[in-house]
Amino acid sequence: MAEDSDLERTEPASGRKLQKAREQGDVPQSRELSTLAVLLATGATFAFLGVYLYDGMRRVMFDTLRFDWVDASEPRMMGLNLFEAGMDAVWVFLPIGAAVTVAAVISNVAVSGWLFSPQALVFKFGKLNPLNGIQRMFSTQSLVELLKAVMKGVLIAGVSGWMIWMQYDAVIGLSSEALESAIPHFARIILFTFLAAVSAFALIALIDVPFQFWSYQKKQRMSKEEVRQEAKEMEGDPQIKARIRSLQREMARRRMMQAVPKADVVVVNPTRFAVALKYEEGRMAAPQVVAKGSSLVAQRIRELAQEHRVPIVEAPPLARALHRHVEVGETIPDALFTAVAQVLAYVYQLNHQMNPVPPEEWQVPAKLDPEARAV
Repeated sequence: MAEDSDLERTEPASGRKLQKAREQGDVPQSRELSTLAVLLATGATFAFLGVYLYDGMRRVMFDTLRFDWVDASEPRMMGLNLFEAGMDAVWVFLPIGAAVTVAAVISNVAVSGWLFSPQALVFKFGKLNPLNGIQRMFSTQSLVELLKAVMKGVLIAGVSGWMIWMQYDAVIGLSSEALESAIPHFARIILFTFLAAVSAFALIALIDVPFQFWSYQKKQRMSKEEVRQEAKEMEGDPQIKARIRSLQREMARRRMMQAVPKADVVVVNPTRFAVALKYEEGRMAAPQVVAKGSSLVAQRIRELAQEHRVPIVEAPPLARALHRHVEVGETIPDALFTAVAQVLAYVYQLNHQMNPVPPEEWQVPAKLDPEARAV
Protein backbone atom coordinates (compact mmCIF):
# COMPACT_ATOMS: atom_id res chain seq x y z
CA MET A 1 0.00 0.00 0.00
CA ALA A 2 1.16 3.53 -0.72
CA GLU A 3 0.57 4.69 2.83
CA ASP A 4 2.98 2.08 4.12
CA SER A 5 5.84 3.01 1.81
CA ASP A 6 9.11 4.19 3.24
CA LEU A 7 8.71 7.48 1.34
CA GLU A 8 5.68 8.42 3.45
CA ARG A 9 7.16 7.26 6.75
CA THR A 10 8.93 10.52 7.45
CA GLU A 11 8.10 11.00 11.13
CA PRO A 12 10.32 9.59 13.90
CA ALA A 13 8.79 6.80 15.95
CA SER A 14 6.91 7.86 19.04
CA GLY A 15 7.70 6.51 22.48
CA ARG A 16 4.44 4.54 22.47
CA LYS A 17 5.29 2.76 19.21
CA LEU A 18 8.81 1.94 20.41
CA GLN A 19 7.36 0.55 23.64
CA LYS A 20 4.88 -1.63 21.72
CA ALA A 21 7.66 -2.89 19.46
CA ARG A 22 9.76 -3.70 22.51
CA GLU A 23 6.89 -5.62 24.08
CA GLN A 24 6.75 -7.73 20.91
CA GLY A 25 10.48 -8.43 21.10
CA ASP A 26 11.37 -6.07 18.24
CA VAL A 27 14.55 -4.31 19.42
CA PRO A 28 17.83 -3.33 17.73
CA GLN A 29 20.35 -6.16 17.64
CA SER A 30 23.92 -6.48 16.41
CA ARG A 31 25.04 -9.98 15.47
CA GLU A 32 28.53 -8.71 14.86
CA LEU A 33 28.86 -7.43 18.42
CA SER A 34 27.56 -10.72 19.81
CA THR A 35 29.99 -12.70 17.65
CA LEU A 36 32.86 -10.45 18.72
CA ALA A 37 31.95 -10.91 22.38
CA VAL A 38 31.83 -14.69 21.95
CA LEU A 39 35.21 -14.71 20.21
CA LEU A 40 36.77 -12.56 22.93
CA ALA A 41 35.30 -14.72 25.68
CA THR A 42 36.55 -17.91 24.01
CA GLY A 43 40.03 -16.48 23.44
CA ALA A 44 40.27 -15.15 27.00
CA THR A 45 39.18 -18.51 28.40
CA PHE A 46 41.83 -20.35 26.41
CA ALA A 47 44.44 -17.75 27.39
CA PHE A 48 43.80 -17.92 31.14
CA LEU A 49 42.78 -21.58 31.40
CA GLY A 50 45.01 -23.02 28.68
CA VAL A 51 46.93 -25.32 31.00
CA TYR A 52 43.73 -26.51 32.69
CA LEU A 53 42.07 -27.21 29.33
CA TYR A 54 45.16 -28.97 27.97
CA ASP A 55 45.47 -31.21 31.02
CA GLY A 56 41.75 -31.92 31.00
CA MET A 57 41.57 -32.85 27.34
CA ARG A 58 44.71 -34.97 27.68
CA ARG A 59 43.22 -36.76 30.66
CA VAL A 60 39.94 -37.37 28.84
CA MET A 61 41.69 -38.80 25.79
CA PHE A 62 43.97 -40.95 27.94
CA ASP A 63 41.12 -42.34 30.06
CA THR A 64 38.92 -42.95 27.01
CA LEU A 65 41.51 -44.85 24.99
CA ARG A 66 42.96 -46.83 27.91
CA PHE A 67 41.29 -50.05 29.04
CA ASP A 68 42.40 -53.22 30.80
CA TRP A 69 41.31 -56.86 30.72
CA VAL A 70 38.35 -56.22 33.02
CA ASP A 71 37.03 -53.47 30.75
CA ALA A 72 37.40 -55.71 27.70
CA SER A 73 35.68 -58.69 29.32
CA GLU A 74 32.77 -56.77 30.84
CA PRO A 75 30.61 -55.02 28.21
CA ARG A 76 28.92 -52.83 30.80
CA MET A 77 32.30 -51.39 31.81
CA MET A 78 32.70 -49.83 28.36
CA GLY A 79 29.51 -47.82 28.84
CA LEU A 80 30.52 -46.84 32.35
CA ASN A 81 33.94 -45.67 31.16
CA LEU A 82 32.40 -43.65 28.34
CA PHE A 83 29.97 -42.04 30.79
CA GLU A 84 32.77 -41.08 33.16
CA ALA A 85 34.85 -39.71 30.29
CA GLY A 86 31.86 -37.71 29.04
CA MET A 87 31.23 -36.17 32.47
CA ASP A 88 34.92 -35.32 32.75
CA ALA A 89 34.77 -33.63 29.33
CA VAL A 90 31.74 -31.62 30.43
CA TRP A 91 33.63 -30.25 33.43
CA VAL A 92 36.63 -29.49 31.22
CA PHE A 93 34.63 -27.47 28.67
CA LEU A 94 32.18 -25.96 31.16
CA PRO A 95 34.25 -22.74 31.65
CA ILE A 96 34.19 -22.13 27.91
CA GLY A 97 30.44 -22.63 27.73
CA ALA A 98 29.83 -20.36 30.72
CA ALA A 99 32.09 -17.61 29.35
CA VAL A 100 30.44 -17.76 25.91
CA THR A 101 26.93 -17.63 27.43
CA VAL A 102 27.74 -14.67 29.66
CA ALA A 103 29.41 -12.80 26.80
CA ALA A 104 26.43 -13.37 24.48
CA VAL A 105 23.94 -12.15 27.09
CA ILE A 106 25.98 -9.06 28.01
CA SER A 107 26.49 -8.06 24.38
CA ASN A 108 22.75 -8.23 23.64
CA VAL A 109 21.82 -6.40 26.84
CA ALA A 110 24.33 -3.66 26.00
CA VAL A 111 22.53 -2.96 22.71
CA SER A 112 18.84 -3.48 23.49
CA GLY A 113 18.68 -3.59 27.29
CA TRP A 114 17.24 -6.39 29.37
CA LEU A 115 14.10 -7.75 27.71
CA PHE A 116 11.90 -10.81 28.13
CA SER A 117 8.98 -10.81 25.71
CA PRO A 118 6.49 -13.73 25.85
CA GLN A 119 4.93 -12.41 22.63
CA ALA A 120 8.15 -13.15 20.76
CA LEU A 121 7.75 -16.84 21.71
CA VAL A 122 4.26 -17.15 20.23
CA PHE A 123 4.17 -19.41 17.17
CA LYS A 124 3.07 -17.59 14.00
CA PHE A 125 1.94 -19.55 10.96
CA GLY A 126 2.81 -16.60 8.71
CA LYS A 127 6.49 -17.38 9.24
CA LEU A 128 5.95 -20.71 7.40
CA ASN A 129 4.67 -18.98 4.27
CA PRO A 130 7.24 -19.66 1.50
CA LEU A 131 6.27 -16.47 -0.34
CA ASN A 132 7.26 -14.37 2.67
CA GLY A 133 10.52 -16.26 2.86
CA ILE A 134 11.27 -15.60 -0.81
CA GLN A 135 10.49 -11.91 -0.35
CA ARG A 136 12.88 -11.75 2.60
CA MET A 137 15.58 -13.51 0.58
CA PHE A 138 15.48 -10.86 -2.14
CA SER A 139 14.84 -7.87 0.12
CA THR A 140 17.23 -4.98 0.58
CA GLN A 141 18.04 -6.16 4.10
CA SER A 142 19.05 -9.61 2.81
CA LEU A 143 21.30 -8.07 0.17
CA VAL A 144 22.92 -5.89 2.81
CA GLU A 145 23.49 -8.93 5.03
CA LEU A 146 24.98 -10.87 2.10
CA LEU A 147 27.33 -7.99 1.29
CA LYS A 148 28.34 -7.79 4.94
CA ALA A 149 29.02 -11.54 5.08
CA VAL A 150 31.23 -11.37 1.96
CA MET A 151 33.13 -8.36 3.29
CA LYS A 152 33.60 -10.02 6.69
CA GLY A 153 34.88 -13.19 5.08
CA VAL A 154 37.32 -11.35 2.84
CA LEU A 155 38.56 -9.08 5.63
CA ILE A 156 39.07 -11.77 8.25
CA ALA A 157 40.55 -14.26 5.78
CA GLY A 158 42.87 -11.58 4.46
CA VAL A 159 44.06 -10.54 7.91
CA SER A 160 44.50 -14.14 9.06
CA GLY A 161 46.37 -15.08 5.87
CA TRP A 162 48.58 -12.04 6.20
CA MET A 163 49.45 -12.93 9.80
CA ILE A 164 50.30 -16.51 8.85
CA TRP A 165 52.40 -15.28 5.93
CA MET A 166 54.27 -12.93 8.25
CA GLN A 167 55.06 -15.92 10.50
CA TYR A 168 55.84 -18.26 7.61
CA ASP A 169 59.35 -19.06 8.79
CA ALA A 170 58.11 -19.81 12.30
CA VAL A 171 55.41 -22.14 10.98
CA ILE A 172 57.92 -24.04 8.80
CA GLY A 173 60.33 -24.23 11.73
CA LEU A 174 57.80 -26.07 13.90
CA SER A 175 58.59 -29.34 12.10
CA SER A 176 62.15 -29.27 13.34
CA GLU A 177 61.37 -28.41 16.96
CA ALA A 178 60.86 -30.80 19.82
CA LEU A 179 57.26 -31.46 20.82
CA GLU A 180 57.66 -29.76 24.22
CA SER A 181 58.75 -26.48 22.62
CA ALA A 182 56.71 -26.78 19.40
CA ILE A 183 53.35 -26.80 21.20
CA PRO A 184 53.88 -23.46 23.07
CA HIS A 185 55.41 -21.95 19.92
CA PHE A 186 52.42 -23.04 17.83
CA ALA A 187 50.07 -21.68 20.50
CA ARG A 188 51.72 -18.24 20.23
CA ILE A 189 51.30 -18.27 16.44
CA ILE A 190 47.65 -19.15 16.80
CA LEU A 191 47.20 -16.47 19.47
CA PHE A 192 48.69 -13.68 17.33
CA THR A 193 46.62 -14.76 14.32
CA PHE A 194 43.50 -14.90 16.49
CA LEU A 195 44.11 -11.43 17.92
CA ALA A 196 44.57 -9.98 14.43
CA ALA A 197 41.34 -11.60 13.21
CA VAL A 198 39.45 -10.39 16.28
CA SER A 199 40.76 -6.85 15.75
CA ALA A 200 39.43 -6.90 12.20
CA PHE A 201 36.11 -8.20 13.48
CA ALA A 202 36.03 -5.45 16.11
CA LEU A 203 36.23 -2.89 13.30
CA ILE A 204 33.22 -4.52 11.68
CA ALA A 205 31.27 -4.49 14.95
CA LEU A 206 32.18 -0.84 15.51
CA ILE A 207 30.52 -0.01 12.19
CA ASP A 208 27.60 -2.41 12.58
CA VAL A 209 26.28 -1.21 15.96
CA PRO A 210 25.49 2.39 14.86
CA PHE A 211 24.14 1.02 11.58
CA GLN A 212 21.73 -1.30 13.43
CA PHE A 213 20.43 1.58 15.56
CA TRP A 214 19.94 3.73 12.46
CA SER A 215 18.25 0.89 10.58
CA TYR A 216 15.92 0.16 13.52
CA GLN A 217 14.88 3.80 13.86
CA LYS A 218 14.24 3.95 10.12
CA LYS A 219 12.12 0.80 10.24
CA GLN A 220 10.04 2.21 13.11
CA ARG A 221 9.30 5.52 11.38
CA MET A 222 5.67 6.58 11.18
CA SER A 223 3.57 8.28 8.55
CA LYS A 224 1.74 11.50 9.35
CA GLU A 225 -1.54 9.59 9.38
CA GLU A 226 -0.18 7.12 11.95
CA VAL A 227 0.96 10.02 14.14
CA ARG A 228 -2.51 11.59 13.97
CA GLN A 229 -4.21 8.27 14.67
CA GLU A 230 -1.98 7.61 17.67
CA ALA A 231 -2.63 11.09 19.04
CA LYS A 232 -6.35 10.50 18.65
CA GLU A 233 -6.09 7.18 20.50
CA MET A 234 -4.08 8.77 23.29
CA GLU A 235 -6.48 11.67 23.70
CA GLY A 236 -9.56 9.50 23.28
CA ASP A 237 -12.73 9.89 21.25
CA PRO A 238 -14.36 13.27 22.04
CA GLN A 239 -17.81 11.68 22.21
CA ILE A 240 -16.62 9.03 24.65
CA LYS A 241 -14.84 11.63 26.77
CA ALA A 242 -18.01 13.76 26.82
CA ARG A 243 -20.04 10.74 27.87
CA ILE A 244 -17.56 9.96 30.65
CA ARG A 245 -17.71 13.54 31.91
CA SER A 246 -21.51 13.39 31.82
CA LEU A 247 -21.52 10.19 33.88
CA GLN A 248 -19.05 11.70 36.33
CA ARG A 249 -21.26 14.76 36.78
CA GLU A 250 -24.30 12.54 37.28
CA MET A 251 -22.50 10.48 39.94
CA ALA A 252 -21.34 13.65 41.69
CA ARG A 253 -24.90 15.02 41.59
CA ARG A 254 -26.25 11.81 43.13
CA ARG A 255 -23.71 11.92 45.94
CA MET A 256 -24.61 15.58 46.49
CA MET A 257 -28.33 14.80 46.66
CA GLN A 258 -27.67 12.06 49.20
CA ALA A 259 -26.19 14.72 51.51
CA VAL A 260 -29.27 16.96 51.43
CA PRO A 261 -31.33 14.95 53.98
CA LYS A 262 -28.43 15.27 56.47
CA ALA A 263 -28.09 19.04 56.05
CA ASP A 264 -28.99 21.52 58.82
CA VAL A 265 -30.60 24.10 56.53
CA VAL A 266 -31.24 24.86 52.86
CA VAL A 267 -30.83 28.50 51.81
CA VAL A 268 -32.92 29.43 48.74
CA ASN A 269 -33.39 32.41 46.42
CA PRO A 270 -36.36 31.48 46.54
CA THR A 271 -36.68 29.41 43.32
CA ARG A 272 -33.52 29.90 41.26
CA PHE A 273 -30.78 28.88 43.71
CA ALA A 274 -30.63 26.40 46.56
CA VAL A 275 -27.65 25.76 48.85
CA ALA A 276 -27.60 23.10 51.60
CA LEU A 277 -25.42 23.80 54.68
CA LYS A 278 -24.23 21.51 57.43
CA TYR A 279 -22.33 22.27 60.61
CA GLU A 280 -21.06 19.84 63.25
CA GLU A 281 -19.67 21.56 66.30
CA GLY A 282 -16.30 20.19 67.33
CA ARG A 283 -15.70 18.47 63.98
CA MET A 284 -15.98 21.39 61.55
CA ALA A 285 -14.19 24.71 61.77
CA ALA A 286 -17.08 26.38 59.93
CA PRO A 287 -20.30 25.36 58.16
CA GLN A 288 -19.84 23.52 54.89
CA VAL A 289 -21.77 23.52 51.65
CA VAL A 290 -22.91 19.93 51.07
CA ALA A 291 -25.12 20.58 48.04
CA LYS A 292 -25.97 23.41 45.69
CA GLY A 293 -27.69 23.96 42.39
CA SER A 294 -29.78 26.21 40.22
CA SER A 295 -33.08 25.84 38.35
CA LEU A 296 -34.10 22.15 38.22
CA VAL A 297 -31.32 21.04 40.57
CA ALA A 298 -32.36 23.71 43.06
CA GLN A 299 -35.93 22.52 42.80
CA ARG A 300 -34.86 18.93 43.52
CA ILE A 301 -32.85 20.09 46.55
CA ARG A 302 -35.92 21.87 47.92
CA GLU A 303 -38.06 18.80 47.35
CA LEU A 304 -35.63 16.57 49.22
CA ALA A 305 -35.41 19.09 52.05
CA GLN A 306 -39.20 19.14 52.36
CA GLU A 307 -39.40 15.32 52.29
CA HIS A 308 -36.86 14.99 55.12
CA ARG A 309 -38.04 18.06 57.05
CA VAL A 310 -34.86 20.03 56.56
CA PRO A 311 -35.52 23.75 57.30
CA ILE A 312 -35.68 25.96 54.20
CA VAL A 313 -34.74 29.62 54.66
CA GLU A 314 -35.29 32.27 52.02
CA ALA A 315 -32.19 34.46 52.00
CA PRO A 316 -31.72 35.54 48.37
CA PRO A 317 -28.43 37.47 48.70
CA LEU A 318 -26.86 34.72 50.82
CA ALA A 319 -28.04 31.98 48.45
CA ARG A 320 -26.59 33.86 45.48
CA ALA A 321 -23.27 34.47 47.26
CA LEU A 322 -22.91 30.87 48.43
CA HIS A 323 -23.79 29.49 45.00
CA ARG A 324 -21.27 31.74 43.26
CA HIS A 325 -18.27 31.59 45.62
CA VAL A 326 -18.40 28.26 47.51
CA GLU A 327 -18.03 24.80 45.95
CA VAL A 328 -19.55 21.61 47.31
CA GLY A 329 -17.47 20.30 50.21
CA GLU A 330 -15.86 23.66 50.98
CA THR A 331 -16.38 25.72 54.14
CA ILE A 332 -17.95 29.14 53.89
CA PRO A 333 -15.59 32.15 53.62
CA ASP A 334 -15.02 34.47 56.57
CA ALA A 335 -17.00 37.27 54.92
CA LEU A 336 -20.20 35.16 55.09
CA PHE A 337 -19.86 34.02 58.71
CA THR A 338 -22.28 36.67 59.99
CA ALA A 339 -24.98 35.93 57.43
CA VAL A 340 -24.71 32.16 57.96
CA ALA A 341 -24.80 32.72 61.73
CA GLN A 342 -28.09 34.62 61.22
CA VAL A 343 -29.49 31.63 59.33
CA LEU A 344 -28.36 29.09 61.91
CA ALA A 345 -29.75 31.21 64.76
CA TYR A 346 -33.06 31.47 62.92
CA VAL A 347 -33.14 27.67 62.37
CA TYR A 348 -32.28 27.05 66.04
CA GLN A 349 -35.21 29.20 67.17
CA LEU A 350 -37.44 27.53 64.59
CA ASN A 351 -36.53 24.04 65.81
CA HIS A 352 -37.31 25.02 69.39
CA GLN A 353 -40.68 26.53 68.42
CA MET A 354 -39.79 30.07 69.40
CA ASN A 355 -41.76 31.58 66.47
CA PRO A 356 -38.76 33.49 65.13
CA VAL A 357 -38.95 36.30 62.66
CA PRO A 358 -36.52 36.26 59.71
CA PRO A 359 -33.97 39.08 59.74
CA GLU A 360 -34.98 42.13 57.80
CA GLU A 361 -31.51 42.30 56.22
CA TRP A 362 -29.00 39.54 55.64
CA GLN A 363 -25.43 40.62 56.39
CA VAL A 364 -23.94 39.73 52.99
CA PRO A 365 -21.15 41.93 51.63
CA ALA A 366 -22.13 43.55 48.38
CA LYS A 367 -18.95 42.37 46.69
CA LEU A 368 -20.03 38.74 47.20
CA ASP A 369 -23.60 39.18 45.96
CA PRO A 370 -23.64 38.91 42.14
CA GLU A 371 -26.78 41.02 41.74
CA ALA A 372 -25.63 43.76 44.10
CA ARG A 373 -22.26 43.88 42.40
CA ALA A 374 -23.95 44.14 38.99
CA VAL A 375 -26.06 47.08 40.18
